[in-house]
Amino acid sequence: MKTKKGDIIELTIIKYAFEGKGIAKVSKSKLLGEKTDSDEENYVVFVQNAYPGDKVKARLLKIKNSYAEAVAVEILEFSKYRVQPKCKFFGVCGGCKQQDLEYDLQLHYKQLQVEEVFKNIAGLKEIKSEKIIPSEIIFSYRNKMEFSFSDIRWLTKEELESDQKIERNFALGFHIPKIYDKVLDIDECFLQTELANNIVNFTREFFKSKNVSAYSQKLHKGFLRNLVLRQAFHTKDFMVNIVTSEDEPQLIEDYSKSLLEKFPAITTVVNNINKKLSSVSTGDYEKIIYGSGFIYDYIGKYKFRISSNSFFQTNTIQAEKLYQTVVDFAEFNGNEILYDLYSGAGTITLYVSDFVTELYAFESVNSAVGDAEFNASLNNVNNVKFFLADLYKSFIPVVKTNKIPKPDIIIIDPPRSGMHKNTVNDVAELSPQKIIYVSCNPVTQARDVKMLIEAGYKFIKMRPVDMFPHTYHIENVVLLKKV
Repeated sequence: MKTKKGDIIELTIIKYAFEGKGIAKVSKSKLLGEKTDSDEENYVVFVQNAYPGDKVKARLLKIKNSYAEAVAVEILEFSKYRVQPKCKFFGVCGGCKQQDLEYDLQLHYKQLQVEEVFKNIAGLKEIKSEKIIPSEIIFSYRNKMEFSFSDIRWLTKEELESDQKIERNFALGFHIPKIYDKVLDIDECFLQTELANNIVNFTREFFKSKNVSAYSQKLHKGFLRNLVLRQAFHTKDFMVNIVTSEDEPQLIEDYSKSLLEKFPAITTVVNNINKKLSSVSTGDYEKIIYGSGFIYDYIGKYKFRISSNSFFQTNTIQAEKLYQTVVDFAEFNGNEILYDLYSGAGTITLYVSDFVTELYAFESVNSAVGDAEFNASLNNVNNVKFFLADLYKSFIPVVKTNKIPKPDIIIIDPPRSGMHKNTVNDVAELSPQKIIYVSCNPVTQARDVKMLIEAGYKFIKMRPVDMFPHTYHIENVVLLKKV
């Protein structure tokens, strides 16, 4: 009998795929009821929420000619690699996807997945991949957490089965994956510190006690939109950013005063007012309620000013290991001219500034260029110049207009979407001897590396760096050299 979408089948998981899907192999003829030349078990089924060694009952979600997708609905035999997750919200909030997998195995599979991506997408048969760098701490490692308010609270299975009365029209926490208007009320997240957890819970109770409305994504009304917390790991700075749909000075002043009385460790409080319909935490304008409106932190010996909307590596401790990998791969001789593309607030730029003669940084966001220039001044770095450039059309006009000398080395650290093909072409035209490509998305990185190889570069080596324990995400550093 032919199996169809929605059917439940039993599977044994034998491998692990990118983005945390278990792999099972079955006979296509038996599964689909089709006659084939072979009855070998070589038809692949990707199974969500399953690890190698699991035996599961899985519901089929999608059936294609060459593969199927399914989700585990019951685990019949548990893999020996499973561990008890620390968080009570695991499996519901969607943040930590691998908290129930031994950390050493998380690292092992991340390394394999990156290598497999480069083989399949970049077309590399042999890959020299140095051993993945583990995270020094695997809990309480995030320096920034963003929470959402909602007028519709997502209820867990336990809450639905409970006799306890639960308020359903106010929540502060995380959006359920693929559900835009409901929020899981979070009173504890182990990716942030205990202080941060306490501030989340205080904020919830403060506004509930005053009957302040949470924002509705359906109706686009309500006052409270987001709570964003930023904590420095090498200083004692802590920022609370409350994002609202309107400017209500007295209410926010009362909140700030109560907050600081309870948590004197907070060094600044800001209020972003976001009148846009889109669910972003960046306001149309910002008001500083207490303190300077900034926090400061270090990566290596370099100090950085961080505003409420600045980009800064989320795992401060690991960022230094990531940047040191860049330095190790570059093997600077001290006389190079270096370009840094997608330079942001200048974190990589400044970290490598001691190793080169001249440094030119290019960034598409004007405010980031301003942050970078401030950070360079803050650290007395004088051999770097920052430029606003369109990294989606072409940045070479900026190079030519400003008569910038050609680079010996280019460092590239783009967003998850990777490089625009125009930027790839610009890099190839500039023809540096070395390219060091840093990415949080190995898929787009491998795609871009393939284009650079076709443009005359040779893949030398790469090294993954785990910045995000318990998630599928991984940073990867690649070294390319001109042939």
